[in-house]
Amino acid sequence: MSNIESEFRKEQEKWLSEISLKNTFKLNALRLVAGVDLAYWTEAGKEYGVCCIVVVDYQTKEIIEKVDYHGEIMVPYIPGFLAFRELPLVLKTVEKLQQSPDLYMFDGNGYLHSRHMGIATHASFYLNKPTIGVAKTYFKIEKAIVNMPKDEVGASESIQVGGEEYGLVLRTRKNVKPIYISCGNGIELETAKAITMHFVEKESRLPITTRYADLETHTKRKEYSSIKSL
Repeated sequence: MSNIESEFRKEQEKWLSEISLKNTFKLNALRLVAGVDLAYWTEAGKEYGVCCIVVVDYQTKEIIEKVDYHGEIMVPYIPGFLAFRELPLVLKTVEKLQQSPDLYMFDGNGYLHSRHMGIATHASFYLNKPTIGVAKTYFKIEKAIVNMPKDEVGASESIQVGGEEYGLVLRTRKNVKPIYISCGNGIELETAKAITMHFVEKESRLPITTRYADLETHTKRKEYSSIKSL
């Protein structure tokens, strides 16, 4: 293990005992939910990234605010330590928000991580808000039991490692690939599932929160990557 991996692991382990898989809010009081995603590109031998956050009204599902921030990526990609690449941009983007989201949904994992410290969980300690991880693909975890849910809307299967529940495989729409849901922090898994399903509409298997953020990253990456000096 390299020195940087060792330091990153220590940082992750520092937060482990602080993770709460209980709701720290009341669902009927939820007002604003933010979707978070990032996209990357390379220019002149340097890697850049853009983070986009889209804030959505929980009841009306209307977009309330959109912000983004881009900059050079200073941390290399190391499997299991993605948060260290993404968190600096995420926090800079959050600073630009005029609204204060009650909850953040990340395009990525949370508790569904070999050390329970995916981006959704890691970021929660800096945001001080409950978080959910919503992943489009499965990040393999050693010895995990992963079964596909029935082809029914809302069907899910628990992802377990050694009898511990790490997350869910969730079928948000019929005849489409499932997504992978996990608690970030300050939330129960069933509540995370309910919120995710609440935001799923006919256009996509993804909740509109992270879907809108994902769409924004494609737009902003194209916009910023055409600029030679970022």
